[in-house]
Amino acid sequence: MTLPAPNSSDPLLDVARCTMRFGGLTAVSDLNLQVGANDLIGLIGPNGAGKTTVFNIITGVYQPTEGAISFGHQSIIGLRPNIIATKGIARTFQNIRLFPSMTVYDNVRAAFHLHVASGLSHALWRGRSFHAEEKSVEEQVMEMLDLFNLGRFRNAMAKSLPYGSQRRLEIVRALATRPKLLLLDEPAAGMNPTEKVELMKLIQFIKDKYRISVLLVEHDMQVVMGICERITVLDYGIKIAEGTPEQVRSDRKVIEAYLGEDHREAKPSAKQ
Repeated sequence: MTLPAPNSSDPLLDVARCTMRFGGLTAVSDLNLQVGANDLIGLIGPNGAGKTTVFNIITGVYQPTEGAISFGHQSIIGLRPNIIATKGIARTFQNIRLFPSMTVYDNVRAAFHLHVASGLSHALWRGRSFHAEEKSVEEQVMEMLDLFNLGRFRNAMAKSLPYGSQRRLEIVRALATRPKLLLLDEPAAGMNPTEKVELMKLIQFIKDKYRISVLLVEHDMQVVMGICERITVLDYGIKIAEGTPEQVRSDRKVIEAYLGEDHREAKPSAKQ
């Protein structure tokens, strides 16, 4: 299944002067963030910097206290998370949120039904159009599972998969919603060095094959510096730097707030 690419050179996602307050705490302050078509952007910063809060305001979990968010030139402020998902934004979570007691196949199949045409009446009567659509969904689910080396786990419970495979399954389930923008929240968490290199290759593969944009929150600097084209850095909810990996790596504010003086160590490449 190949997903259509956005046909505009304008920003796909535009977060403009967004602020998120929780009582007297300002989690995100006056943030400007843009993601263009087919971009691979990193969002980094210390614990508590506001990174996951940014994901939550983009996906409608929180409504920003101030500011605007547009996706494909349309405001998504005030929309529920499920509506935002239908518009083309999918996400994964720092703590894996699969349906643990459902099979690998059914986890992905559930996501495909975000866009099915058959309604309740078709499901009850199980007419020709219902069966045709179900067959198409099954073929697409298996195509994606095979593509990501999960086909052999089709009938296994999601909770029985190795950790790295569960991470892959969560990404596949997000891709099954046909997003234009994929938000990955610390996908390398809990992975060993070999798994992290494989993850880097996987993210680059997803971006290129499906021609989608990726916004990545990640603490592992080898992953971030190895694949991201541009990086935004938050500290206490404030953007302190933005630029290429090399620009961010050399930024004094970023070094002091987050990277430390040993940040110039060699990084693995997703092409290894």
